[in-house]
Amino acid sequence: MHAIRLVTIGVIALSSVLMLGCGGTKVERMDVDKVKDLSGDWNDTDSRLVSEEMIKDVLSAPWLARYKSEGKKTPSLIVGEIKNLSHEHIAVNVFVGDIERNLINAGDVQFVASKTERQEIREERKDQDLNAAEETRKAMGKEQGADFMLKGEINTIIDAESKTQVKFYQVDLTLISLADNRKVWVGQKKIKKLVEKGKMRL
Repeated sequence: MHAIRLVTIGVIALSSVLMLGCGGTKVERMDVDKVKDLSGDWNDTDSRLVSEEMIKDVLSAPWLARYKSEGKKTPSLIVGEIKNLSHEHIAVNVFVGDIERNLINAGDVQFVASKTERQEIREERKDQDLNAAEETRKAMGKEQGADFMLKGEINTIIDAESKTQVKFYQVDLTLISLADNRKVWVGQKKIKKLVEKGKMRL
């Protein structure tokens, strides 16, 4: 009887803990520009701030003024591979989108479609060649070629002890002339975060 009473008390206690830990989900809408670090990992704020600073750097570098001084048109850029060599998953496509948007909105350069995008567009042109009216058909062989390719990589170094981590991110971007393979600009941005993990509470 005494044993049954102890088991009953244990079950009640466990149920109380589970009930405390199973509260309802709370959702709060936030301004997209508000900085909110939860895990300490790379997030949307890092992507936005790094892209903004690196675009300011590339547009103020001598290569652009030199290109324009030669009497050439607005340079066309294409984004090549941005490698994620970090310890964590990073949505590289979001970072690339931030870069393209900031560069296009600045008005000093223009972008051409990426390799993947071009393939889809070329398939559409083939379809138009067979099915579209002649006055609306877009001919093959009139694509605008890129003058420069932007390539890069994201690296991390993690230093950890117990529940404390220092996360170091380094983003390197290089702008390369497609005409002669010259590197006309090399940019670098670093981020350092101190992450302290709290004790788990029931």
